[in-house]
Amino acid sequence: MVKYRDEALDRTFAALSDPTRRALLARLGAQDSLSVSELAKPFPVSLPAIMKHLDVLSDAGLVARSKTGRTVSCRLTARPMEQAMAWLDRYQRFWSDQLDRLAAFVEDDSWPNPPRPQPPRASRSNVVSMPRRRKSGRPGPVRKK
Repeated sequence: MVKYRDEALDRTFAALSDPTRRALLARLGAQDSLSVSELAKPFPVSLPAIMKHLDVLSDAGLVARSKTGRTVSCRLTARPMEQAMAWLDRYQRFWSDQLDRLAAFVEDDSWPNPPRPQPPRASRSNVVSMPRRRKSGRPGPVRKK
């Protein structure tokens, strides 16, 4: 078993695994900087729940927070996502190459056409088949309930 460990990448994918966190990132991607309360408005969860989601995103490095007075603002940081995309791109190239090879193999015309199945011929034996004997008797009368 190969043991590959990149904790930053693990935290990034763990943070991206939740749909609420992905929605928070999408909102931050659409606007440059939002306060926590503005960010939490469209979600049907409590402000402490949003704060926990933001903690996970901050731990992964996907969100940077800054405090001005009593207002905490959040902004998107893309570096961890760039690392995740680079990791995913390697596998995308691998699968694209494999699928291209498969397509070339399937489309290759150098293969001979498969033989056509022949219709079955009648047997040439002189033996006459006997009908099979039933294993059980006929069904009995149906009981009324």
